[in-house]
Amino acid sequence: MTVKKIVFVLGATLALVTAASAADLPRRQPVPVYPAEQAPIGKMPIGKGPVGKAPIGKAPGPVAARY
Repeated sequence: MTVKKIVFVLGATLALVTAASAADLPRRQPVPVYPAEQAPIGKMPIGKGPVGKAPIGKAPGPVAARY
């Protein structure tokens, strides 16, 4: 009975190691398909939106004591 368990555990371990090593193998990626026309370079409104305009993570202004 114990030999059957050992064979089963060894087979499961071998299957797990085989699947893990196959997942790490490099694969060739397909060549990206670009549109026929030229990409609109320089047409994005970079800096026009509210992204990065809020004072998040910056030090607060000076604190004035009020007496």
